[in-house]
Amino acid sequence: MRISDRYIGRQVLSGTLYAVMVLGVVLLLGNLFKQIQPLLVDQKAPLSLVIRFVISVLPLSLMYTIPWGFLSAVLLVFGRLSSDQEITSFRVAGLSLVRLSAPVFVIGILLSVLSLWLNINVVPFSKASSKQLIYEQAARDPDSLLKPGVVQGDFKGDATDVQKLLIEGKSGEWVEGFHFYVLPRTEEGAGEMTYVHATRAALTIDPVKSQLRVKLEDAYFESRNREGKVEMGFAGEAEPLLIDLKNPRDRKLGASSMSNEQLRGELAGNPTLSPEKKRKMEREIMTRYSFSMACLAFAFVAVPLGLQTRRRDTSRGLIISLLIGSGYFLVTMLADQFKTNTGMMLTLWAPNILCVVLGLVLFRRARFK
Repeated sequence: MRISDRYIGRQVLSGTLYAVMVLGVVLLLGNLFKQIQPLLVDQKAPLSLVIRFVISVLPLSLMYTIPWGFLSAVLLVFGRLSSDQEITSFRVAGLSLVRLSAPVFVIGILLSVLSLWLNINVVPFSKASSKQLIYEQAARDPDSLLKPGVVQGDFKGDATDVQKLLIEGKSGEWVEGFHFYVLPRTEEGAGEMTYVHATRAALTIDPVKSQLRVKLEDAYFESRNREGKVEMGFAGEAEPLLIDLKNPRDRKLGASSMSNEQLRGELAGNPTLSPEKKRKMEREIMTRYSFSMACLAFAFVAVPLGLQTRRRDTSRGLIISLLIGSGYFLVTMLADQFKTNTGMMLTLWAPNILCVVLGLVLFRRARFK
């Protein structure tokens, strides 16, 4: 290994680690704070539960911060080397730009392998674990789930419908003005709806069946099917199921919380899957692979772009990394708009291909400067 490889590789690695730490803190304190704050303050969850929540969502941030941090580090390192004329010195000594970039590509490959392992094995489990925290909080203090004037939802975590809950006030262990809606999550269920209203309601735990049930008084039930037929019912007292508190592994997981083996098994062995669900599962598998290749793709474009920055203008490298990273992840989000697997696959892989092609063009130009 050349001294130049160790010199450049060490700076890129240290810069990547620092950038990942900074970006990870920003994501946790910014984007994820809206989930931590209700858990800690509104629901008065114990500190240990909040710490577990932070640990469970940390791999989710690495999915984005590793490629973004690597991109920022390469831009800044090569910008400094170019500004200090070190690149010129290396090239005078007989090292080509491609040879100087070798440690960057090696690190990019290793980070892509790490990202692939995280996206396939760690991130799905992390998403499933974070969803389980709401069930633990429900078993510990069910009354904390009900907050007057706050719309809450997705208690069952079912992929086929959306549940929304609203209460008007509290009086001891009872709540006043209970409203519960079940709405279709997809267009295929359009027209189906269930509405439950009760004058008073209270949450109860069934320790035998491991269920959280809601005790209703003066309840009104209304349901509408796809044909628009409405059915209504009244009950002085009722106690329907709200949340199943059994082992989360026994519940049906969403596509983002399933491993690749589970997704492929569901696609191959479940003939009742709708076309939309199949596309969602296939997109989830493809997204994990395309996101994992981001570090290698960024290596192609970051080196020549970094040569155009200057040490005294560090903000330029950060702005470039912000624009490239934002554009990369925004383009992949457009995959949901395509109804065919071909369009979805092309959209997911387009940012990687564009970075490689653009990087090769910029490399060619930089060689003759």
